[in-house]
This record gives sequence, structure tokens and C-alpha cells, in this order.
Amino acid sequence: QVQLVESGGGSVQAGGSLRLSCAFSGLTFSSYTMGWFRQAPGKEREFVAAIWWSDTSTYYADSVKGRFTISRENAKNTVYLQMNNLAPEDTAVYYCASARRPGATIKTDFGSWGQGTRVTVSS
Repeated sequence: QVQLVESGGGSVQAGGSLRLSCAFSGLTFSSYTMGWFRQAPGKEREFVAAIWWSDTSTYYADSVKGRFTISRENAKNTVYLQMNNLAPEDTAVYYCASARRPGATIKTDFGSWGQGTRVTVSS
């Protein structure tokens, strides 16, 4: 059973930074994608970033390219989302998710989800 636990959310002012962490367990297959999604109040959950575990290929939504960086730490089974130059429109609950295939970026490809961590950016 896959378990994902996010941490690192909080409140920051515009222009600030946060690093989200996702500790996971139960992933027994060798090729999978770890992703971050976010859901703002009243909006659909949207893709933010993903990393393919086999070769560290990364994928980003256009809205976060150049500001957010996804990375991993194999020894700790942890994936990170470094968020810089945050803006009020980045305010959302951020979710970590896993997909049983490489290169996944679509929400329906991800079968396991964490409980989410809230990020609030004030202007």
C-alpha cells in the first residue's frame, strides 16, 4: 500500500520561498512518477510538477517553470518541491501523488495521493 505524507506548507509573502516535502513508502515497482498537484479554492486540482524516478526527468506546468523545482532524495524516499518567487496565485493546497508509469502528468494517471499541505501567499 502506497503512503504519501506531505509537509512544509505555510504562509509567506509574495516573493518568498517554501520547500515542500513528500515522504513516501510502499512503492515497489521500479518505474514510476512522483508528482505535485495543487488545488485552489473553487478550482480544479491542477498539475504542478513531476519527476520520473528512473532517470530524474522532470516536467513542469508553464505557470511554475523557472520558479519551482522538483527533486528527489532516494535514500529518504522523499520528493521535494522548492518554490521560489511565490505569488498570491500560488495559494492552494498542494498534493503529492504517485503514478505507476513514467512521464505521467495527467491527474488521472496518479493513483495514490497524500493528504495535502496548505500554502498561502499574501501580497
